[in-house]
Amino acid sequence: MARRKRRRFTPQFKADAVRLVMTGGKSIAEVTAQYDLTETALREWVRRAAVDAGTGPAGALTTAERAELIELRKRLKRAEMERDILKKATAFFAKENA
Repeated sequence: MARRKRRRFTPQFKADAVRLVMTGGKSIAEVTAQYDLTETALREWVRRAAVDAGTGPAGALTTAERAELIELRKRLKRAEMERDILKKATAFFAKENA
């Protein structure tokens, strides 16, 4: 089976598809067939919408929390790199002065 080319969808399109499933009375299979989506993608959109609405599983991260976590991980990685560079520079200058 040939792989489908990765497509990008606007937040508005995703919200409309989720709305059809949650309030439109259509099943996930019907919406995926109608809009030529993959079932796993639509299920993930519905799950994230439920978490953002506060009705998802306990402990699940909202979209805002997920974005914040990604940003914090990037900052941590940068801080660790800077720390490592400073450690190496300190060791270099300590050897030079000895």
